[in-house]
Amino acid sequence: MYWGCARLLAPLCRRRRPPIAALLWTRRGYCNMDGDRDSSNTNAVKPKAPKIYTKTGDKGYSSTFTGERRQKDDNVFDALGSTDELTSAIGLAMEFCLEKGHEFVDELHEIQCVLQDVGSNVATPISSARESHLKRTAFSGKPVIELEQWIDRYTEQLPPLTNFILPSGGKCSATLHLARSICRRAERSMVSIVQAGEADRNAARYLNRLSDYLFTLARYAAMKEGKKEHVYKRRNYD
Repeated sequence: MYWGCARLLAPLCRRRRPPIAALLWTRRGYCNMDGDRDSSNTNAVKPKAPKIYTKTGDKGYSSTFTGERRQKDDNVFDALGSTDELTSAIGLAMEFCLEKGHEFVDELHEIQCVLQDVGSNVATPISSARESHLKRTAFSGKPVIELEQWIDRYTEQLPPLTNFILPSGGKCSATLHLARSICRRAERSMVSIVQAGEADRNAARYLNRLSDYLFTLARYAAMKEGKKEHVYKRRNYD
């Protein structure tokens, strides 16, 4: 249920797409075509806000976007959980990066929106999806190309990598490394789903490239802040 709703709300992240959520409210008669509350009827009853809890998952099952009920420990929900955790980790990193005035914060916000699209694709198992489901949750390779362009741009400004870097380099850099490690887990959780033909391979490719982007960005943030990155040094156990 969560990812079905997320698919409807995700377009709000992107300026180039229409505000679908607003259109839904219009269809229910709560708003006019401009998205404002209809004031023509002063006696109109204020719509009751939906409850955040549904109790439908109390027995250990949840629904995919296609309406299929699966156990909560299913690979699909494992992947969705890891992707959600990744989005939260990026949000934490964004807050530290905002404090430092980094110009790449807008990219991180765009990535959070794309991750909602990744989740929508994962939450729509192909085996139980109708054509209308697949059209709404299709994931293209364009976001992958965009990440590669960002990686190349930052890499050109960084010194060559000569050592194994440990997560460090300030709060912004360290939290970007944390997001990178969660991204790796999210990618691993998608392997079986993609191999089973239940999700788009481009969604997994995006997570693979995203971990490279987060690593590069962590180095870039440390460089811009003048923070020292700690490198791995093998201990002498003799």
